[in-house]
Amino acid sequence: MTEMAFPLKNDLSRKIIHIDMDAFFASVEERDQPELAKAPLVIARHPNDTKGRGVVTTANYLARQYGIHSAMSAQKAYELCPHAVFVPGNYEKYQQISQEIRKIFHRYTDIIEPVSIDEAYLDVTTNKINSTSAIKVAKLIQRDIWRELQLTCSAGVSYNKFLAKLASDFQKPKGLTVVTPEDALDFLLPLPIEKFHGVGKKTVPKMHEFGIYTGQDLYEKSEMALIRQFGKRGYSLYRKVRGIHNAPVETTRERKSIGKEHTYASPLVTEEDVLRQLRQLAEEVAGALKRHQKHGKTVVLKVRYDDFMTITRRATLPDYLHTKEAIFSQSSTIWEEILGIEKGIRLLGITLTNLDPITYENIRLPLWENTNH
Repeated sequence: MTEMAFPLKNDLSRKIIHIDMDAFFASVEERDQPELAKAPLVIARHPNDTKGRGVVTTANYLARQYGIHSAMSAQKAYELCPHAVFVPGNYEKYQQISQEIRKIFHRYTDIIEPVSIDEAYLDVTTNKINSTSAIKVAKLIQRDIWRELQLTCSAGVSYNKFLAKLASDFQKPKGLTVVTPEDALDFLLPLPIEKFHGVGKKTVPKMHEFGIYTGQDLYEKSEMALIRQFGKRGYSLYRKVRGIHNAPVETTRERKSIGKEHTYASPLVTEEDVLRQLRQLAEEVAGALKRHQKHGKTVVLKVRYDDFMTITRRATLPDYLHTKEAIFSQSSTIWEEILGIEKGIRLLGITLTNLDPITYENIRLPLWENTNH
């Protein structure tokens, strides 16, 4: 039996920085109200004000010591740390600060790929200060963000996006981690498999069933075994654990959001009506995402009442959404925070933002077990 293998090409020519703001929303609130830094801080409405409903957007590092994390229910966060301070998020303020951060990036390079409101990839192979050192550029960006905005970020520096992303998460907060081509295997092999960007919560148990718990375990699997077990993801992970990820920093991010909204001639007046309409909207948004080959992390729910008062709420999740079930689930969770049906609802809308393409290398996979030559 001879197994085919796809050629390995490793582009070492780039210098990539991944910048990730440290507990961004919580850090902004601590900056603006310094007394908040002394307590576990949760960005969410207090469950006592919402009858136990609501989701944590983020939490400061003190709160994280209690096991609180983003996308957790606010009620669970309260149970883990009853003395935590709950602050409703101010997305407009965070968006404005994100734009200020983006301006700082543009001092050094215009090859910038925003991933979300608080993180981005920068290609600094050639840069506006003509520095040959990506480490120097990363330090200057960290310095500028701190001096001008009094916020901290962590930076990962490497020759590709995959390693830069992992590196930025390695020493949070205020970290600066560099992964050179020579260091890549030493960095990757000890990592738990759940740390690998691209291995989501649903994939981790499948990895464990296949005997993969660390980068070392992944490295020892053959390429064909990984492809047979995980399809195109297996092809990609075989390369990533060898430090290979040749995707460029994409400066064009065509669509920033995909959404659908309906206006109702007769106002919605029951909870059942609202949930039925949310389910329909979620299905339409999922269809549009599929057409555009996108998925996103932030769900925005828009509600307009009979008196034309409009409420917009959003939740940002750690994992991408694209199915109608996941979009409906998150939209209905946000709806539970609002739960205002008494005035009648004229308009409902669901939008997904923080979009990224659902892309894999376009390869033909050999699905056979044996090849005779």
